[in-house]
Amino acid sequence: MSFPLLTATAALPAVGAVATAAVPAARRTAAKWLALLVSLATLALAIVVLVRFDPGGSRYQLTESHAWIKNFGVRYELGVDGIAVALIALTAVLIPFIILAGWHDADPLETGSRRWRPTQGFFALILAVEAMVLISFESTDVFLFYIFFEAMLIPMYFLIGGFGDRAHAQGEAAASTQRSYAAVKFLLYNLVGGLIMLAAVIGLYVVAGNFSLQEIAQARANGSLHMATSTERWLFLGFFFAFAVKAPLWPLHTWLPNAMQESTAPVAVLITAVVDKVGTFAMLRFCLQLFPQASKWATPIILVLALISIVYGALLAVGQRDIKRLVAYASISHFGFIIMGIFAMTSQGQSGATLYMVNHGISTAALMLVAGFLISRRGSRLIADYGGVQKVAPVLAGTFLIGGLATLSLPGLAPFVSEFLVLVGTFTRYPVIGIIATFGIVLAALYTLVLYQRTMTGPVKPEVSAMPDLRVRELLVVAPLIVLLIFLGVYPKPVTDIVNPAVKQTMSDVHKTDPKPSVEAAK
Repeated sequence: MSFPLLTATAALPAVGAVATAAVPAARRTAAKWLALLVSLATLALAIVVLVRFDPGGSRYQLTESHAWIKNFGVRYELGVDGIAVALIALTAVLIPFIILAGWHDADPLETGSRRWRPTQGFFALILAVEAMVLISFESTDVFLFYIFFEAMLIPMYFLIGGFGDRAHAQGEAAASTQRSYAAVKFLLYNLVGGLIMLAAVIGLYVVAGNFSLQEIAQARANGSLHMATSTERWLFLGFFFAFAVKAPLWPLHTWLPNAMQESTAPVAVLITAVVDKVGTFAMLRFCLQLFPQASKWATPIILVLALISIVYGALLAVGQRDIKRLVAYASISHFGFIIMGIFAMTSQGQSGATLYMVNHGISTAALMLVAGFLISRRGSRLIADYGGVQKVAPVLAGTFLIGGLATLSLPGLAPFVSEFLVLVGTFTRYPVIGIIATFGIVLAALYTLVLYQRTMTGPVKPEVSAMPDLRVRELLVVAPLIVLLIFLGVYPKPVTDIVNPAVKQTMSDVHKTDPKPSVEAAK
């Protein structure tokens, strides 16, 4: 029997979460180091998964399958394709930086306030989220996926509601109220989506007789399983609704700005760079593979919703006064690009969407974590409270600029390649949608450069005149992310080589081929 590598990759942070939570309260530093070491060990296992995965091999690799609930056809089934491998690597890379960036975020206040939960709980919850996200990417049993898709909401609820941002202008009581509101809104939105998905999961079992993604997809492909058109469409909508909430897609997005605003910067990164990717990943793995005809039926309206997300999110980002809310609305715009690429039904669009998931995770982490370092120094999230930072903290300003330029998809940085592929893939099949979507790029340049100008340039405000530059720990967080942004911007081939075979198989699932060019290339 081969070593259960996928199980070990997800189980290690789960065990680490329990061990971290069990560290005595007086040993807060030990709990931090334990969480960091567990996250690094998980990264090592993710690298082994990456090395052992063969892009030219079978669709799902490193598979595991064991009977679980026999009476209901539920199995413990794991397997990864190229898309899942890329997102597992992204998650495993980001978690150590999230832990390192939040090293002091859950420390008790010097005033002796009991407002903060134990430090151990903060890091244990982060590891618990990592474990649930990883097994969600690995699950090929629909019911198993659903359990962890929903379960990750619980630790995220406590991270948002119990360890919120300390930079709140209206005092501790108001901050506690706002955190509670954001946490409850996050939970309710996602629970509603999950309950609708549960009904669809049960419906799928009634139709198919089991929950195995591979068996159902194979039965659909060879014609042994037939779904009525109306049944397939209703089941698709049940799955898609839950994924659109988590993604988040307009108009189901309103929980995200509140959650990111009230969270610490590392938790905000955990939300938008890690957890939300489960939604877009699931659209590729479950919606397109299980319900190909319904996916094509719903494509026009989904593309319109994605286009609204792109333009609406960017427009609202332009008008924000809060740094974190600006990044949140920018992320809504970026998720619009990802969903547009998925449902453009072209290989360029879907490859670009998958690459965008990876690149957006890295670029958002870089920008938000540097913003978090900035906010912790000044004690304010308001853009108007800053000015002239580049004169007193040039390294902080420089890294903030690179993160911002990556957010606006500057050529030479990683998001440019993915955004270009999404737009090309969309334009070849839906030219009007592709053209309108390019306005999102113009607006991204506007909100990013205005943010930098108002916070980093101009006269030095008295409140930031003594602001220290990035410290060693903070540089260890930011520098590798910037290196990744530049490397993948210049040489994205390592990621595209992994995801392209999986994208071709997804295109085959929905019986789509790329449109032929209107003008043949000269021979």
